[in-house]
Amino acid sequence: MEYRISNEKKGVFIEIFDSKEGWLPLFGANIRKDFVGMPTCWPFDARSNPKGSEKNILLLDIDLLTMKKTFQEIKTIVENETICSVPEVTFMSSISNKEGNVLHIIPGQGYKYYEKPKYQILTNYSPFKMDSLQHPWMGWDRYQIAKEILEKATDEFDVDDCFKLLKKVSQEVCPTVVSMVLDVTEEIVYWCENRDWSNIKKRKLAY
Repeated sequence: MEYRISNEKKGVFIEIFDSKEGWLPLFGANIRKDFVGMPTCWPFDARSNPKGSEKNILLLDIDLLTMKKTFQEIKTIVENETICSVPEVTFMSSISNKEGNVLHIIPGQGYKYYEKPKYQILTNYSPFKMDSLQHPWMGWDRYQIAKEILEKATDEFDVDDCFKLLKKVSQEVCPTVVSMVLDVTEEIVYWCENRDWSNIKKRKLAY
């Protein structure tokens, strides 16, 4: 997918180019300190295909990033309505707010809400299926690496530690093109491209 980093007034977004819709802000952090990650679920699950009246997960992510909706409004939507992805691709979503609450959305399967967890991980497999369906790109190995690091983490775990973790779970077969960390306390978002860990950029997020 063709991507670009958009560093604008509302936040720092990873935008993906769509031939019909143009540039879509699907990942990143806004000045409200909402954070959006949207991994692809492997294997694909046909239950995520749109059927007509569902809410699309891409639009929910865009609405949160661009601050058209709040975290609570997104949570209310997924609690009461059916969520779909795009045809033949199961995009999932991991969103969080400045209070540290996390919402995982898996179209066609459901959602999981976590109130101020110590940590939460969402990689390229369904948390509802765990490791029941094996796939080379499902990310089970990367999940275990991240879980082990975060389980041992203390309150001193900082931005540098976050990037060390991201480096350990980055990929080359299906290349990691952007790695991003949001420091809510300092109101700073950090990112690097194409696993260039020596070239980390940052932006202060403030109204």
